[in-house]
Amino acid sequence: MELTDLTTFAAVARLGGITRAAEELNTVQSNVTQRVKALEAEIGTALFERHSRGMTLTGAGRRLLPYAQRMAALSREALLAARDDGDPKGPLAIGSMETTAAVRLPVLLAEFHRRFPAVQLTLRTATTADLVASVLDGTLDGAFVAGPIDHADLSATVAFHEELVLVTARRWKTLEALRVGMPHTGPTALAFRIGCTYRQRLEQLFSDFGWPSAARFELGTLDGMIGCVAADMGVTLLPRAVVERSDLRDTVSIHPLTAPWTNVDTLFIQRRSAHQYSALTSFAACLEKSDQTIAA
Repeated sequence: MELTDLTTFAAVARLGGITRAAEELNTVQSNVTQRVKALEAEIGTALFERHSRGMTLTGAGRRLLPYAQRMAALSREALLAARDDGDPKGPLAIGSMETTAAVRLPVLLAEFHRRFPAVQLTLRTATTADLVASVLDGTLDGAFVAGPIDHADLSATVAFHEELVLVTARRWKTLEALRVGMPHTGPTALAFRIGCTYRQRLEQLFSDFGWPSAARFELGTLDGMIGCVAADMGVTLLPRAVVERSDLRDTVSIHPLTAPWTNVDTLFIQRRSAHQYSALTSFAACLEKSDQTIAA
């Protein structure tokens, strides 16, 4: 099997389609299609089911995927380790939740780039579930995710402490007014897609409030989320710092919560078995040094 074919297959499986895989791999769609077909021909069976919404793995594809991921990750790690002479440089792929990237990371990333300009840093935002999977399969070198995370193959350090708040339209002055003024089904829950820890907590909160059947509406951007809340489309759960630093902060109401809903740690995770090359260790050191300033 060609390593490039396996890497391409893993990208299509993770992203759910040829187009997005081609964009990430910086190649044309026809090349991705050709490599997937070549791998299927070599194995002698289909690896994907094609349908109008994208591509999903067949049984054979699901069995092959973890091996393809490990081989791709090991190949990338071997290349980086061989090039690592102690001077931080080369590619570094970091992942983050959308909320953390918007508020907590700009100062850190700017300081890291100033100190280590030879490192080619890329940042990808996704849900906690997707970020954990990407660190485990080696697609990302590290990621900022919502805790708690307990996985034998991951190391985790606390990067930031967040206070979660319920965010509503301005007309809801108190949380009690919202609970009394809403119908039995409750307000619409505005959230990022499935896999987001804040979404899970919001759904648990709604259940605790007696709104388990409330409508859900998914959004892809932080500004879109807060804008829809301001328009009284629904409510959401976000870190207080995210809302207070938003340009839309004066258009919404912020409601503090009580335990167990109020506090969550943002963790920086890495694979335990990964080679700790200079770019990654320098980033971790920069995070540790900057933590007090960023989290204040």
